[in-house]
Amino acid sequence: MRIKRKRRRDYTRVYILAAVVCTFLVAALAHYFLDGKDAPVQPAVSEAGIETNDDVLHIMIMGVDRRSDDTGRSDTLMVLTVNKKNGKAELMSVPRDTRVKIEGHGYDKINHAYAYGGHKLTRKTVESLLGIPMNYYVLIDLSSFENIIDALDGIDIDVEKRMYYEDPWDDNGGLVIDLYPGMQHMTGEKAIQYVRFRDGEGDIGRINRQQHFMKAVMTKMLHPSTLPKLPRIIEVISKTLETDMPLSEMLSLSQLLPQVREQGMESEMIPGTPAFLDDVSYWLPDIMGLREMVAEEMGKELDDNARQTAEAEKKKYEESLPKGIVSLTEGTVTKKGKDDKGKDNKESKSEIPESEKTDKKPAKKAEGPGQIAVLVINDSGVNGAGARMVNKLMAQGFNVTGVDTGHKSDREHTIIVTDESNVTWFYGMPFPCTIMDGADPMEAVVYVGKDFE
Repeated sequence: MRIKRKRRRDYTRVYILAAVVCTFLVAALAHYFLDGKDAPVQPAVSEAGIETNDDVLHIMIMGVDRRSDDTGRSDTLMVLTVNKKNGKAELMSVPRDTRVKIEGHGYDKINHAYAYGGHKLTRKTVESLLGIPMNYYVLIDLSSFENIIDALDGIDIDVEKRMYYEDPWDDNGGLVIDLYPGMQHMTGEKAIQYVRFRDGEGDIGRINRQQHFMKAVMTKMLHPSTLPKLPRIIEVISKTLETDMPLSEMLSLSQLLPQVREQGMESEMIPGTPAFLDDVSYWLPDIMGLREMVAEEMGKELDDNARQTAEAEKKKYEESLPKGIVSLTEGTVTKKGKDDKGKDNKESKSEIPESEKTDKKPAKKAEGPGQIAVLVINDSGVNGAGARMVNKLMAQGFNVTGVDTGHKSDREHTIIVTDESNVTWFYGMPFPCTIMDGADPMEAVVYVGKDFE
């Protein structure tokens, strides 16, 4: 079964493009006046049979978590498509778990391409996946991004639900995310916690939060109070952003903002299916659906040659799937999540100080385990424990959306983080566990401990 892809036009999402363009512009001006250089324009030739259009730009945007002891890893990957002729803009998110062929390294998650060969290899990999060339790339150092937030004196984010997560083995000396629903002012550290939060929606929910986050950044960046802070912001961004886009192109894009505001900007995620192999989660792309989406963004349709090429790649990809990989859904998902206005905001009842409690009730409540989206994280250090947990949860009727491995994990006891209204559905599980309140009523995260087996 394939779920028909629907796009939604959200006029508030224009701020995502504004954030990118203004950030480009500020960084470019600093680069231009300091170095006096301009990057060359990149050629665009499709190798997948998709006819290119000189009026359409494809910009690969990477958020990279750099480390002092290694190359780092690609944490966020998006493709911004801008039609310079009509001012139409679309933002396509690529889940970091997308299983792709990486030149010289076989099939792997797309976020590993950066560790193997930096932005150049990531660019080749994205171009191969989408079947079109990237005109430019933009690389943002996420480990320094919170400095930009602090340079702005923080941002305001409307947290859509209760968010609780703890990882004492996090590489940065431990991580605790403890956020409550509602509008709140966040420092850089708090804002990054919001983006890093993992829930039952897996990578899909994380991508929605990234877009929500970018909107909040741009709202603050465009505010008049930010003007006196520009020298400091330019200084911080110049150390955080890298791109091969020439200044002339950035200026050209900035002139399109009135048209983009008028039309709104569409956002989407590449179509595909969540799956897992042992304790590793993947997003299996729908190659034909993806190529149709790319062609549509350029105002075209796939011709017979392009369709044959896509069909051949689809067949080759399916033949490459390893034995034992399990698809978690029968349908094809392209987008999922809440809008930027915070609809369906929910507030958890326990763990909230008495002074902060209200009579607000959740907008939704799970009426059965099949309505609860569950993410499994193997913190036990035992290989295969996550996959076995998935099997047990699916046997109980839960909707498992993904499985992942914890960082340097040695958790003794299994913990289920969900809303207190879901205790009935998790009561009597065939393994020892503690149920904690701290999630949306329709979601749960299971941290697998050593006592699972």
